[in-house]
Amino acid sequence: MVSDLFRTTQPVIIYPSSGTGAAEAALVNTLSPGDLVLAFNSGFFAERWSDIATHYGLRVRVAGGDWEHAVRVEDLAAALRQDRSHHVKAVLVVHSETSTGLTAPIAGIREALDETGHPALLLVDAISSLGTMIYEHDSWGADVTIASSQKGLMLPPGLGFNAISARALAASGSAGQPRSYWAWSSILEANRDGFYPHTPPISLLAGLHESVLMIAEETLPGVQARHAALADLTRKTIRGWGLDVVGPGEPHSNSLTAFWLPPGFDAAEVHMFLTERYGISLGKGLGQFAGRVLRVGHLGNMDIPTLTAALAALHSGLAEIGALPTSATPGTTTAAGPPVSATPDGPSVSAIPGADGSALLPSPFGAPGEQAR
Repeated sequence: MVSDLFRTTQPVIIYPSSGTGAAEAALVNTLSPGDLVLAFNSGFFAERWSDIATHYGLRVRVAGGDWEHAVRVEDLAAALRQDRSHHVKAVLVVHSETSTGLTAPIAGIREALDETGHPALLLVDAISSLGTMIYEHDSWGADVTIASSQKGLMLPPGLGFNAISARALAASGSAGQPRSYWAWSSILEANRDGFYPHTPPISLLAGLHESVLMIAEETLPGVQARHAALADLTRKTIRGWGLDVVGPGEPHSNSLTAFWLPPGFDAAEVHMFLTERYGISLGKGLGQFAGRVLRVGHLGNMDIPTLTAALAALHSGLAEIGALPTSATPGTTTAAGPPVSATPDGPSVSAIPGADGSALLPSPFGAPGEQAR
């Protein structure tokens, strides 16, 4: 069941929508115009959620944060202690920030709410972490968890999710935002009889059924462990090339890795080159990171061989344009010219070299589960 992925026994609403729709639904079902919410300046999608809240007439107070560091529980605790009259009605936080590759400590945020005795609802964006990272809707005390179909669930975009607690459901009864399509009540009522109050996305629901079966076959802990291994491989490899991952020393996502390009390189131009010459498509930097950052996605139906081949292509492409520290080791840019591993037809994937010339993996088709060391 979908609820198993959220680790909840409470209802999970499924919308024909994007993740943005799920974010709107969480707000309009629990809050009223003029309500005050706390948010964090932790990345592009955190800012987007705050912007949506503002459009619905909510007042947003930023509790702290920046794009190169994970959300700090102490920032929230300080803001909650100042709110002695409990004007804050909800806390908005992104678990896995897709623009930075950093994660927020959701359990710690719930502890801060409980320790200060604050009644604010906890609304969590788990769009890029559901199914790829440990996430506990019930035991972590989330009131609404939003997610969507196109990340860890391995589907095209088009399904949005709201996992809701009993507290959130009770709040929806007095929420003053106008709502129709997003209303939990009409969907829950129709779901009791196996229906939707509007045309259901049949093909996506069929795909969701298969995704849930695939995850159950591998087991959710197994899927999460695989993603952790993919993330570890990616970050060790990129650091081995002498490049910097966003947020050194910070908690990183299992779903993607964001890294800095050297000064003088434009991420949009590098992205186009890598796509056209090497057939790989990375995420470009968003917002504050536009033009400076590239993002490697390593989530969904992916394994070590697939990722290794993609990293080899990325390495050869970056080496070809001189975006890696100069070295004479195989696969890196040499003083004499182009990278040893690059060929007119694309990259050689015999090895992914580290900065010291040692291969992090002997072959892109090594044993499944093999990790860089």
